Amino acid sequence: MTISEGPLILMPEHSSTLTFHVEKGDSLSTLFNKAGLSNAVMYSALESAPKEQQNKFTHLNLDQLFEFTLNDAGDLLAVSTKPDLLNTYTLAKQDNGYMFSHNAIKPTYKKVYAYGSINSSLFAAADKAGIPHAMIMEIANAFGYDIDFALDLRQGDVFEVIFEQKLVNGKIVGTGNLLAARFTNRGKEFTVVRFTNSNKVASYYRADGTSMQRAFIRTPVDFTRISSKFSLGRYHPVLNRIRAHKGVDYAAPTGTAIRAAGNGKIVSIGWKGGYGNAIVIQHGKTYSTLYGHMSRFAPGLKAGSYVKQSQTIGYVGMTGLATGPHLHYEFRVNGKHVDPLSVKLPMADPLSAKEKTRFLEISQPLLSELNENKALSLAKIQADKDSTADTTDENTEADSAE
Repeated sequence: MTISEGPLILMPEHSSTLTFHVEKGDSLSTLFNKAGLSNAVMYSALESAPKEQQNKFTHLNLDQLFEFTLNDAGDLLAVSTKPDLLNTYTLAKQDNGYMFSHNAIKPTYKKVYAYGSINSSLFAAADKAGIPHAMIMEIANAFGYDIDFALDLRQGDVFEVIFEQKLVNGKIVGTGNLLAARFTNRGKEFTVVRFTNSNKVASYYRADGTSMQRAFIRTPVDFTRISSKFSLGRYHPVLNRIRAHKGVDYAAPTGTAIRAAGNGKIVSIGWKGGYGNAIVIQHGKTYSTLYGHMSRFAPGLKAGSYVKQSQTIGYVGMTGLATGPHLHYEFRVNGKHVDPLSVKLPMADPLSAKEKTRFLEISQPLLSELNENKALSLAKIQADKDSTADTTDENTEADSAE
């Protein structure tokens, strides 16, 4: 099925098409130049597109397809691009400029089951199980409130997922949603099911209908390592004396985005002594968080601004008393500092009774599918082991006979 936005555009009989694939170092300007067109023509065409659609032409991916349709004089009649296999965006010459249109192919969806076991990392195991990169990130996101994938994974942990594949004419063109997943970490089992509530908001829930989402995310930055933990008697590397360290230091490259741990109101933003550039967010009456040593703040924020969970509020730096780039993160309960790594995070609001009934109607068949497919996967793994063992025994017997 094809969905179109904009009028049907017919090309003149006397026209030719030049096709280019984006290469390293290319820009929209270089592509127009390859087609023998000037930057003035490029700007004229681009400015005809709605502002929110212009990035479809300017944000390039390697190997992205561009087609230039030219008349006999080499003038631009149309330029089209396919950033993916489902969408085509076109700017076509009209009497008063260029007309923008969008042609989208609506894919079919297929449910896929995958099973994997951790040997070194989630990415390696999921890749071996045939799970696309985007879906691996979504798995980490779904379980992120309960499992710290940087610190908690152990060899032998197992996972199983049901997700959607997008197909066009039987060919895989992308992934859809993560529908359900189960992760066994250190012997403890976690299960998630995707559910869209009556307000059209999709979230992940446990098998019993309680939300996987918590009022706070555990780690507000993508860090490389924890350089200093919460301690009441830590040696300060700058002050050269014992001093309580009432937060956690997450080492990360300068410029790494820092996210708000939860919904709240900024009560302080600016220079804060040894914290350097810092933000303090109040989350209701009970909780507050502090983010220190930032290189800079996200644009538009000020004291009194409301922020949402996971919203970027600033960027990692080393302002104030810091020996290297990191985020100093503090978590306070009723004004008292607690360890951000071990504090029990409050849950998000539960489903209503009506919503929970609808959730169970959706989740129970998916959980049954997980159980059935797991049994088949384990049986196949065991059969493969038995087959390998039989082959080894046969080779050993043959060697002995010789």
